Amino acid sequence: MSNPTAAMLVIGDEILSGRTRDANMHHLAGELTRVGIDLKEVRVVSDDPGAIVAAVSALSGSFDMVFTSGGIGPTHDDITADNVAAAFDVPIDVRADARALLQAHYKRTGLELNAARLRMARIPEGATLIDNPISIAPGFSIENVHVMAGVPAIFEAMLANVLPSLTGGAPLLSKSLQINRGEGDIAGPLAELAARYKDLSIGSYPFYHGGAYGSNIVIRGADAARVNAAMAELEKMFPT
Repeated sequence: MSNPTAAMLVIGDEILSGRTRDANMHHLAGELTRVGIDLKEVRVVSDDPGAIVAAVSALSGSFDMVFTSGGIGPTHDDITADNVAAAFDVPIDVRADARALLQAHYKRTGLELNAARLRMARIPEGATLIDNPISIAPGFSIENVHVMAGVPAIFEAMLANVLPSLTGGAPLLSKSLQINRGEGDIAGPLAELAARYKDLSIGSYPFYHGGAYGSNIVIRGADAARVNAAMAELEKMFPT
């Protein structure tokens, strides 16, 4: 049985402009691999309502689960929650339990729960809150979409709370071998190996170092015996 599939939607003009470097994709990919969920696509969109609605609709219909990051803060350009609600055609408003979390938090910190901060309590109808132990303002899950903050530490904390509720498959195992030859020299034998092990993912990642070309070959799969067998063949083909 194949593993569940996932996609990630990264939302924010700051990512597309190069002002902010996204770190959440790397973390999500590693965590999903660990629990046996295959990340199949990552899409980045701007703070544009139509783009967010279209992406959420397309990804949620194509994959078992979708993870979003960014756009759920207190400012005018934090529009993710509204547009996820639009994608599922449900209303959105300040929800009592989310408001209570924020009220208690800002009372402890001595800050005012003003209109801007209250925007973070707006949750689509039917959604389940995702706990945020760092800054309290919750994310949420609606159908197969999990909506989380863009700040890496908060994204990671939210993801840690979501993962136990998801059904994964077989964690992917991987082995790698560095071959100090150019890809043109190894492509033929590598293709033959891949044809014999169609149940595995065999990737070639070239490098150039010290005036010489080489490639790191990575073999991934859920069956340890098959991964080991393929690696043994590769090592015989290209002894180090």
